[in-house]
Amino acid sequence: MQNITPHLWFDKQAREAAELYVSLIPGSKLKKVTTLTGTPSGDCDLVSFELSGQPFMAISAGPLFKFNPSVSFHLKCGTREEVDKIWGALSDGGNILMPLDKYPFSERYGWLQDKYGLSWQVMYTPGGSGDRRITPALMFVGNVCGKAEEALEFYVSVFRGAPGETGNKQNRAEILARHGNSAPEKEGTVQYARAWLLGQEFAAMDSAREHNFAFNEAISFLAPCDTQEEIDYLWEKLSADPKAEQCGWLKDKYGLSWQIAPVMMQQLLGSGDKARLGRVTQAFLKMKKFDIAALERAAG
Repeated sequence: MQNITPHLWFDKQAREAAELYVSLIPGSKLKKVTTLTGTPSGDCDLVSFELSGQPFMAISAGPLFKFNPSVSFHLKCGTREEVDKIWGALSDGGNILMPLDKYPFSERYGWLQDKYGLSWQVMYTPGGSGDRRITPALMFVGNVCGKAEEALEFYVSVFRGAPGETGNKQNRAEILARHGNSAPEKEGTVQYARAWLLGQEFAAMDSAREHNFAFNEAISFLAPCDTQEEIDYLWEKLSADPKAEQCGWLKDKYGLSWQIAPVMMQQLLGSGDKARLGRVTQAFLKMKKFDIAALERAAG
């Protein structure tokens, strides 16, 4: 089973956004742009890129879903100057959630939504020069507030138990801070925690404050599988909403979206053979859970 990859859903700006992010963060690159045709959203650009070694996928597939702060990305910088530079670029045309300032947990930190709506937590990490890490951060709000610890333990158990992954030390979680007696937060819930799933670090927190957002399909997490056995296993363990099952997508019991897809899909979609790409696209559009054998037959 391969590393988990964040997947971003844009209206029309996937390539534009990827190019902006790549230009700002050292060690980043735009890898590939593939155009899918004949989808319900029309022609869709599928963009593969890396930010400081962290793989991302993005798609331009229409205005169906909007980013919100329930999923953000920690961007750790080695210098205050880098924080200020990246903050200045990402905040242009965006929305400030927590102003850039000194906080008890960081000497230089700010939280924003950029002009595309994507949320970033930009922070200075002392001694982190040259070690820039981008970490997805999950905020459990509304009817899943108070379930961050349960969710991380669930995810660790799922991925630890995946075929070929039993006992893998890459799958683990730890609680670093809990809320005290400070309303509206419930004492003992997660203030900050982190987990590693197949080597991908996630951060998580509970927030009992009033929010008008929740997890949605704008940000999903792609789990590339080597075999049909792995696909079947993750689908059975994670899918909790039959109505959300489509084209390899599912929602788990906390509302978080995942994509369970075969590794070979990347090769099929990136072959450059337009006829083959069209056949594969039409095949997977009819699927809920991906069927590797059927995709191979469509590819010819």
